[in-house]
Amino acid sequence: MKLFYRLFIFLYPVIAKVISSNNAKAAAWVKGRKDIFERIEKALQNNEAPVIWLHCSSLGEFEQGRPVIEKLKKNNEKWKVLLTFFSPSGYEIRKNYEGADWIFYLPMDSPANARKFLSITKPSLVLFVKYEFWFYYLTEIKKQNIPLLLISGIFRESQAFFKWYGGFYKSMLHCFTHFFVQNETSAELLSGIGFTDNVTIAGDTRFDRVIEIANSFQPIEIIEQFIGETNKVIVAGSTWTEDDEELHHYVNTHPEIKFIIAPHDIQHERIDECLQFYKNAVLFSSYKLQVAGKKDEVLTTHDSQLVKYNCLIIDNIGMLSKLYKYATICYVGGAFGGDGVHNVLEAAVYHKPVVFGPEYEKYVEAAELINTEGGFSVENALELEQVFDELLKEESKYEVTCTKAGEYVKNKSGATDKIVSFIYEKRLLTNVSNN
Repeated sequence: MKLFYRLFIFLYPVIAKVISSNNAKAAAWVKGRKDIFERIEKALQNNEAPVIWLHCSSLGEFEQGRPVIEKLKKNNEKWKVLLTFFSPSGYEIRKNYEGADWIFYLPMDSPANARKFLSITKPSLVLFVKYEFWFYYLTEIKKQNIPLLLISGIFRESQAFFKWYGGFYKSMLHCFTHFFVQNETSAELLSGIGFTDNVTIAGDTRFDRVIEIANSFQPIEIIEQFIGETNKVIVAGSTWTEDDEELHHYVNTHPEIKFIIAPHDIQHERIDECLQFYKNAVLFSSYKLQVAGKKDEVLTTHDSQLVKYNCLIIDNIGMLSKLYKYATICYVGGAFGGDGVHNVLEAAVYHKPVVFGPEYEKYVEAAELINTEGGFSVENALELEQVFDELLKEESKYEVTCTKAGEYVKNKSGATDKIVSFIYEKRLLTNVSNN
């Protein structure tokens, strides 16, 4: 297995470079790693403060690690935070995140790269998020006796760690000082292969993050202008083409309802595709300009130029977690495609019903939301429309669903405090007091 791993880490950057001319994500991956060590060394050359290194695969994992480093940083400003990403979809969106002192792509895994990276950055504590396992980085961290925690970890029986051929993968787990896992199943799987004393069922730090976002909500005037006086609003977030194929009929045949569509990808081709699906739609950027052009007039819900739209397509990144606040019903995309459903917690935290497609088995929070009656999975457009209609027409069912969704998120909070308390109790941050 180690041979296959070495082949993978050799071929991955080669393939990325080959396809980069026709693939924007691959191009960003390659460009972001150009002269990476020179840039890291220049950035950290005068640093004398202790470093916490947080590594995330992508944006979703960053949101899980974020509450932990922000709480540590809040209590101990003298510590520096180094944030690394593997994927462009995380780095490109969060490369200006103010909570970290340095943000880089992670150099590709190799014995030499791992040694060089650690010799430059000299982290005192390392946090890997969810399911990032890079053999040479992990073994070098262990060799240098640096505390290494896995936070919001989640394990499934199908993973190689738990197979007869999984010795190589299991060796990576021995590099971790402690595992903070999301659920009992993960803890049981780790226990089955000998990890018992260094495993804590802490939950998912994303619950803490979405609660923080909800508590700091600030109204978005332009969204309130679009919604007007209607009390029926459906927000569809992180949507893909497969989601549009199930949604568009309902959107186009219910002009009395306001729809806000926030595609996962906002490249021009994808935005144009959305405009083809939704007949009475306007882009957020265009709508904002129209409203700005009428700033000296009295805007009403009867303004003919603005009211003709019943669908607003969000063509920017960063608004979605706030948009769910305005929803009567939330639809979360991704679950009609192979990758599975996106973040249902961003919607449920506002005490709103959450609807999504059939591919959610790998996402514990989505399954639990269904079990607690705060969410619904639908197989096709017909089921989707039936669920929408029931929630909009049956007030008692709607209210119960709202309550269940909000309570589910609230009851699952607290993972961040467990992790931070462990770090202090075990004195993993030397010379840092527990404030």
